[in-house]
Amino acid sequence: MTTTQIALSEPLYGASFPQAVSRFFRKYGTFSGRASRSEYWWWVLANVLVALAFNLIGSLTDPQWTSRPIDVFSPFASGGAFALSSPVGGVFLVYATGILIPALALTWRRLHDADRSGAWFFIVVVPLIGAIVLLAFTLLSARPAGARFDE
Repeated sequence: MTTTQIALSEPLYGASFPQAVSRFFRKYGTFSGRASRSEYWWWVLANVLVALAFNLIGSLTDPQWTSRPIDVFSPFASGGAFALSSPVGGVFLVYATGILIPALALTWRRLHDADRSGAWFFIVVVPLIGAIVLLAFTLLSARPAGARFDE
C-alpha cells in the first residue's frame, strides 16, 4: 500500500495529531493557502496541553501560582505579570511569543479553508461576540471556493 504525500502548500484533511503539530511549525509564518479543521483543532489541543503543563509545573514550584495561573486562551491577558515573578511564567511567555505568529497564520489559513478572508480574524476585537463568530468560522467545513486563497 502506498501513501500519497500531500504538499505542504495544500490543506491536509484528516491530519493526525503529530502531522498537525509538524505542519504548524513547518508552515511557521505562512498566511497563504488553507488549513483543514483537523490541522487547526489538533494544534489547538496541543497548545492547550502545553499551557496546562506550564500551569501544573507552575503550581508545583510556586506557592503563589494558583492566584495567577496562565490563561490558556489568552496568555497575554494578564499583561505578563506572572512572568515577571516566576521562572515558569517567563518560559511560558517566551513560548507564547514564539507561537504568536504561526498561530495567527494557522487561524488565517483555517478561515481560508472555510472560504473566508483571513482578515476575519480581527473580529475577536469585538468583545464576546467576536470570539463566538471566530469560533463558528473555524468550525465550518471546507468549501471548494476556498481554493481561491491557494498560491
